[in-house]
Amino acid sequence: MQRAASLIVGGLMCGVNAFAGPITPPSGPVVSTPGPEPRIAINATNTPGDADSVYRISQSGSYYLAGHVTAAPGKRCIEIGASNVTIDLNGFTVIGVGGSIAGIGVDHAHSNLTVRNGVVENCPGRGVDLRDVWSSFGHVVENVTVRSCGIGILVGSNAIIRNCISTNNAAEGIVAGNYASVTECVARENGWIGIAANDGSTVSGCSAGLNASAGILVGTGSTVEGCASKSNLGHGIQGGNGSLVVSCAASANGLTGVFVLSDSTVTGCTVYRNTSDGIAVNSDCDVRNNNCNENGFGAGSGAGIVASGSDIRVEGNHCSDNDWGIRALFAGNIIVRNTCSGNTTANWDLVSNNVFGPIVNRSAPGSAAVLGDSATSSLGSTDANANFTY
Repeated sequence: MQRAASLIVGGLMCGVNAFAGPITPPSGPVVSTPGPEPRIAINATNTPGDADSVYRISQSGSYYLAGHVTAAPGKRCIEIGASNVTIDLNGFTVIGVGGSIAGIGVDHAHSNLTVRNGVVENCPGRGVDLRDVWSSFGHVVENVTVRSCGIGILVGSNAIIRNCISTNNAAEGIVAGNYASVTECVARENGWIGIAANDGSTVSGCSAGLNASAGILVGTGSTVEGCASKSNLGHGIQGGNGSLVVSCAASANGLTGVFVLSDSTVTGCTVYRNTSDGIAVNSDCDVRNNNCNENGFGAGSGAGIVASGSDIRVEGNHCSDNDWGIRALFAGNIIVRNTCSGNTTANWDLVSNNVFGPIVNRSAPGSAAVLGDSATSSLGSTDANANFTY
């Protein structure tokens, strides 16, 4: 049986050797396969332009670039004239010129458009503009870099923007309509807002820096999670009513680190050295477990947290070395389990008729050194809701 098996294996190996082709590839360049098929190359033959476009896609389908393309004055370089279109830039660049309308744009409100895998640059109009009106929906832009355009990336509602970079644009870096998802994107050195997403949107894992207005701006009922916003001239992160800002970092912004309107939640954030306040909220907000340090930096008027309304819960936050620690400018709020230290004007500024746990001053607790396994408390209070100055 062993001999029979050996003969069978040997026969199979001989068959493989007999019918296999050469394993050394032929000389010369390897021609790429556009796949998955069928896909259509964007060129003058397949996608001829018209009065306002260099290339125009007039039918639904999947398209790709086979090389760099250049726009023309008064035209879109690639114009999309149908819904249900996918464009793979294949790593190539759409290059704008003076007076060009857009690198990639639409002629009317088309939906379910996808642009991926390439670069759009130097379009004085817009880089990637898939939103003729807000009613267009279902767009996807992924793995695209847009730089030195008017607006970087502009999409309608129900859209996804992921793994994109938008830099040095004259206005906004990224703009999305309602119910959008913007993930793992970078918006830097744009002439207005870095990332703007309308109502019901989610912005996550993004970085916004050195923009001339807000770093990240979202509308009503939106979420900003795990984002970093630094050195923007406006607010670092700005949210509409009912927004959620969680696990974000906002530092060195020209206004407030995190600013949200009523009915919002800010939790687990680090805000540092913003020119105005660290966190500023309106009525009916929940502000918990944030770290707010050195805000009011260089201006002398910033608080770690400022509650500008009523029915706000401020709990479990740490505010140190700001101009003010925690400020409640209106009555009807609850302030518990917070710590403040080294805030230069005052650690606490709470108007009358607020509810708060005792504020215990332990700035000089006088505790003995500890070396070992146990020690008596130096907190000065056993109240579970106490706030501490130290």
